This record gives sequence, C-alpha cells and structure tokens, in this order.
Amino acid sequence: MTTDLDLLVIGSGVAGLSAAVRAADAHGLRVGVLTKGDLEQSTTRWAQGGVAAVLGGDPDSTDLHLADTLAAGAGLCDIDAVRVLVEEGPGRVRDLITLGAAFDRDEQGRLELAREGGHSLARVVHAGGAATGAEIERALVVAVRRSAAVILENHFALDLVIEDGRCVGVRAADPTGAITVVRARHVLLAAGGAGQLFAVTTNPLEATGDGVAMALRAGVAVADVEFVQFHPTALHHPRMPRPLLSEALRGHGALLRDTTGEQFVDELLPRDQVSRAMTRRMIELDVDHCWLDATGLDHFSERFPTIAAALAEVGLDPSRDWLPIAPAAHYLCGGILTDLDGATLLPGLWAAGEVACSGVHGANRLASNSLLEGMVFGARVVEAVERGVDRPGATGAMRAALGPDGSPPQDSGVPVAMYRAAPSLALDAPPAAPAEVIAARTELQRTMTQGAGVLRDADSLARTASVVERAAAVASEGSGAPAWELANLAAVASALLAAALERTESRGAHTREDFPAVSAELARRIVIGGAVRPEPPAAGRLSA
Repeated sequence: MTTDLDLLVIGSGVAGLSAAVRAADAHGLRVGVLTKGDLEQSTTRWAQGGVAAVLGGDPDSTDLHLADTLAAGAGLCDIDAVRVLVEEGPGRVRDLITLGAAFDRDEQGRLELAREGGHSLARVVHAGGAATGAEIERALVVAVRRSAAVILENHFALDLVIEDGRCVGVRAADPTGAITVVRARHVLLAAGGAGQLFAVTTNPLEATGDGVAMALRAGVAVADVEFVQFHPTALHHPRMPRPLLSEALRGHGALLRDTTGEQFVDELLPRDQVSRAMTRRMIELDVDHCWLDATGLDHFSERFPTIAAALAEVGLDPSRDWLPIAPAAHYLCGGILTDLDGATLLPGLWAAGEVACSGVHGANRLASNSLLEGMVFGARVVEAVERGVDRPGATGAMRAALGPDGSPPQDSGVPVAMYRAAPSLALDAPPAAPAEVIAARTELQRTMTQGAGVLRDADSLARTASVVERAAAVASEGSGAPAWELANLAAVASALLAAALERTESRGAHTREDFPAVSAELARRIVIGGAVRPEPPAAGRLSA
C-alpha cells in the first residue's frame, strides 16, 4: 500500500496525536497516523502526575517554571527550548481543554494544582487524581478518529524511506506481516521512549525505542541518550509495567523511608537525586526496595482514585500500609536531535515528544514536563511544515550538530568508530525462534539494569556491551515483530552505552561511580550518528 499524505505521524502518544489533530483541523492537511498497537495504546496513557504549566495568577510565573526546569536539567537544558516550552505550554493546555480533556477542578470550578519534585510551586494540572495521561489520550483519540485521513493501527514501522536525500515515508509491516510502504511529504516520528531497555520499567511493552533505532539506522543524529530517568516511586511488585506511585503523593506529604523506617532523603528533590539516594541505601542495606509512607494523607482514595484502585488490586491499603517502592526506568531524556521546530538532520523527517532531543530536558527531566513537551513541539512541527520549512536551523539542541553556517561545531559528538552503526532489520529472514528472542531480550534488560541503570561505571558498561552485541546477533538471524523489537532495543542500547562511556562524569540522570564529580568540559551534548546532513541553502543560511 502506498498512501500519499501531507504528514505521516508515527506513534499515538500526546506529541503525535496533538500534531495530527492540529495539522488536520487547523491547516487542512491530509494526515495519517501509524502505530504498532491500537490508537489508544501509548506511553501517554500511563502518565499519572499531570501537565506542568503556568496558567495565570500569582505567585507563579513562566520565569519560575523556566528556572525549575533549568535546575533539574543540571546544566544541559537549552534555555531557548525551555522558554518555548514554558511560554507556549499554557496555550497548548487550553487547546486540550477545548478538545474536551477534563482536568480536576475544585468546588469553585478552578483547576486544581499539585506540586511535584523539583517544582518551587504547585503548577501541575491533573485529571482523575492520577489518571492524567489516560484522559489526555482519550480526548486526542476521539479528535484524531474524527479528523485523520488515514489511521493504520497494528502496523510496525520498520525503517525510513529515503530518496534523493529526503525522507519520503516509512516501510512498515501490516497486521499480517506483509511489508508495505506509506509515503508522505513529511514524516513525524513521535514513537515514544525506550523503557523496555530495562528489566523494571513504568513503560508499556511497546516502548522499545523504535523511533530512535530507525533514526540511527538512517544515519540521523541522536543526542543525550545516556540520560535515562528512573522514577523513584514505582510500586515494587511483579506486575509490569510497574504501577507508578505519582510524585504528587510526595507533594502532598508522603514520606520516603528505608527498610528500617528511617527517612533518608528530601522527598521533593528532583527524581535523579531521589532515585540515586534510594539505590545507594538499598545497596547499603542489601534490600530490593524502600517504603513510601502515605498513611498521613487524608482522603487518599478520593484524591488519588486511580492509585488507590491499583493498590487495592495487590492488597495494599495506603491508610495503614507502607508501600514498597523501587526505582524504575521511566523516561528517555534524549533522542533524535531536533531544532526548535522539531526538524532533524534529514529533510522531511521531524521528531517530537519522548523520541526527540529538543533541548528541554537536559540531563534530567523536571516532573510533568513530558506531556507538555509533546504538546508544544508537536504543534511547532505542524506550524513549521505549514510555513514551508524544509531543513533544520541552528537552534535549540540542534546547535550541538550545526554551527551558524551549517557546519558541525567542534567537540560535539562521539567518534563514529566508537558507535557501531545499527544494522538493517532482517526482513527476508524466517521468523526468529520465540524462546531464543525472549531469552535474549530478558538478558539484555537484566544486564542493562545492573550495568547501565541508576549507577554505572566503565566496567559495568563494558560487560553490558557484550550482552547487547549478543542480543543484536540473535535479532539479526530472524524476522517478525519480536526480533525487530529486539534489534531496536539493541541499537538504542549500543548508542546509550557509547554515550555513557564518553560522559566521564556524573550529571543529572547519568551517574558514573568511577567519575562522581561534574566535569565543566562535558557541559555539552554527546551526539551519536549524524552521517546524514542536509545540503545548505544557496544563500548559505539555514531556515529558522
């Protein structure tokens, strides 16, 4: 099947769906959405905490939101990208409300605001207490089903189709496994994160880094992939993805305790600091979890009905039980390198949301900035497409790969030899043996958790690399969705390990036990890939 579209969106989370709705409704573009599951099935659906945005009124301000974001990002946020986020974010939240998203309100009808770790004030809007992602997804899915020209569910996006140096579509497997090409003038990768790199994650099974892997195979630059945020308060329970005990609980007064009952960390520190403190205390006490004490919170089931229901399912009562918790892989702070419009180094290819590195998050994402980023930068992609922008500008995170004249800046990346280019997916091979693929994926996840998780060092990263290579070899011997997902995980893991080895410091969500200090020389992005580069315009200047 070949479908000529103005914009093809890959992924069905907040970034992709909000962009699709805007492109179709506001600009009349012929839009297609392709997703490997059902339209409703995305990481957005699992987001609990809410959306951080300054919606008016003292004492909050966009400057305070900007300052909090910069502080959490540990020196690597792009200030221009953050300013775009905090200034355009309120408008995008109001767009969601117009579409029908119902956020929690008080008795006077005012939006209820929560405070989360790293925020100086309460500015997080939420829905259903801790079901914000599900409500946003519901509203966007309804709008997309009404406005999109083509919806391709249960299609696995495999690789980008590139002709004459431009992305013109994707190659995908349909629900029967047949390979098809979907063509479009512009392709927006909004395929989410890669939490399935790790054995314990809050991400759904589908979060296998497909978008980043597709970019790597095409030679498109990625950056900041060493910064994986671990959420400190995932319920310690065999259920997967791990139920998330929202940061809002700590914002309302829940306490973190070790297994002796002692408080050992400020509950409202940014996530990277709390996860690091928990991991070290767990190692010190030789235990596999800590406790979240929410027994002092009044009206728990009314304020947090979604969390209360999840806890009831596993036999826990937060009014009397301390809740077992442990850090879980939650968010990929980096991704495909973009400018402030979401343009990548490959003309025709755009990226937004968790799959992208816009410069907003730096070394560690501020709580509840993720949904906001998807909404803001998904919209900016559409506006840039409508303006006729066709190549990246040296703005935002893209400054790590492009100087003002379009040439690469010095000291911006990992040497190509250090990162082995991701091999092409096997499309003609017979389906891989399920047991072998499952075993290789399990080994990769377990080893990544142990060697490249919250705490890392050179030896652990090297041991992990050998396991990743074995997983890639298993994936290359077969085809089918399980093998393709394993190949994508191995490609992203390889890039992550290369960047983590290069970053010989501890900064934000990246902690090197053998390099515990912050290095001023490494206050820059580590770029992987980038063999593809756009031809500069005749005037020698890149489009803004």
